[in-house]
Amino acid sequence: MTSLPAEGGSGGRPGIRAQIVAVVGLLDRPLTSYYLVLGCSMLLLTLGLTMVLASSNVEQLEQTGSAYTLFQKQAMWVGIGLPAMWLAARLPPRTFRALAYPLLLLSVIGLVIVLIPGLGSTAWGATRWIDLGPFQIQPSEPAKLGLVLWGADLMARRDKLGQLTDWRALLIPLMPGAGVVVLLVMLGNDLGTTLVLLTIFLALLWVVGAPFRLFVGMTGLIGLLVAILIVVEPYRMQRLTGFLDQSGDPLGIRYQGTQGLLAIASGGWFGTGLGEGRAQWGFLPHAETDFIFAIVGEQLGLVGTLVVLGLFGLLAYAGLRIARRVKDPFMRLAAAAATGWLSVQAIVNIGAVIGVLPITGIPLPLVSYGGSAMIPTLVVLGMLLAFAQREPGARQALAARGPGPAVRALSWLGLARR
Repeated sequence: MTSLPAEGGSGGRPGIRAQIVAVVGLLDRPLTSYYLVLGCSMLLLTLGLTMVLASSNVEQLEQTGSAYTLFQKQAMWVGIGLPAMWLAARLPPRTFRALAYPLLLLSVIGLVIVLIPGLGSTAWGATRWIDLGPFQIQPSEPAKLGLVLWGADLMARRDKLGQLTDWRALLIPLMPGAGVVVLLVMLGNDLGTTLVLLTIFLALLWVVGAPFRLFVGMTGLIGLLVAILIVVEPYRMQRLTGFLDQSGDPLGIRYQGTQGLLAIASGGWFGTGLGEGRAQWGFLPHAETDFIFAIVGEQLGLVGTLVVLGLFGLLAYAGLRIARRVKDPFMRLAAAAATGWLSVQAIVNIGAVIGVLPITGIPLPLVSYGGSAMIPTLVVLGMLLAFAQREPGARQALAARGPGPAVRALSWLGLARR
C-alpha cells in the first residue's frame, strides 16, 4: 500500500512554508504586542533575580553571613514594582498625561537634592543617590520616565495645534526642559544616564517627524556634548583610552573590562552552570550591577546570552509595534521614547561588557541589581501594556478571551460577580 505524500507536496518544503506563514500570522494578531511585552518582561525579571543571586552569593556570604542578602533586597523591589506595573497596565492614557508634570518636577527636585553636599551620596565617581538609611534613591531613574511622559504630552499638544511644522515649536520648550534634567544629571557626573536621557529627547524628535537637518544637527550637538563630558573628567578619559587600547594596563583601568571578557569567554556554549562561575568569587567588580551580562555569559554560556539578546530584541519590536499601531499621538510618542530608553540602555550595558563600547556604569534593565532602576522600568512596561490594549482590535480580543484566571477562581468561590 503506497503512502500518500505529506500535505503540501514532497520534501515537506510547503509544510515548512505553511508553518512560517502561521508564525508570521501570529505577529499580526491584535494582542501580539501585549503578550510580547508581558512575556519578555517576566522572563527577563526571572532571569535577573536568578543572576543577582548567582553573582552576589559568595560576596554577600562573606560580608553579611547570608548568601541571599542582595537577592532578598532585589526580590523586595520586584515585589513593589510588580503591583506598580499591574496598576500602570490598567491606567488610561489621560492619567499618564496628568502625571507627567508632577513626576518631572519631583525628579528635578530630587536631582537638585542629590547635588547638595551632605544629602547626596557619591560612589564610583558619580553623585547619583539620596541616602535614606535603609536604602538609597536614585532620582535620575524616575527622571527618565518623567521626561518620556512630559515630552510626549508636550509634543502631542503641539501636534493637536498643528505647530509641528515650525522647528521652534519642536524644540521649545522641549529642548530647555530636557536640558535642565540633563544638566542636573551631568553635574552628578552620571554619563550613562545622560546618554539615555538624550536618547529619549532624540526619539521624541524622530517620531514627530523633525526635519532631517534638524535631527542631524541635534545629534551632532549631543555628540559634541558627550565628548566634552569625557574630556573634562579624568576618570572618563582613562576609561576611553583604556577602551581604545585593549592591551594596556590590564590590572588598572582595564581590569573590570578584561575580567568581564574572561568570564564570557570561559562560559563556552552552555556555561559553567548556575553558581559555578569563577567571576563571582571577587574577580569581577560590580558583577551584580554593571557586569551582570558577563555572569550570564559565564554561567549560562553563549546560549544564555543569545536568549537575553533575543528577549530584548522582542521587547524592542513590541514597543515599536505599539508605537506604530496606536492612533493617539501621546501614546505613539511615549511608546517610542520608552522603547528607545530601554533599548539603548540595554545596548550600552551589553556593549560595554563585550568590549565594543566604553564602560559607562548603567544597569541592564530588569536584570541588574537595583531598586531605583527596577521600579520605573516596571512602571514604563506597565504603560506599554496599557497602550497595547488600545491597539486596533485589542479590546475585542480581550473581551473574547473571557475573564482571567483570578476572576475565574473568585467566581468559583462565589466571591466575584458573574
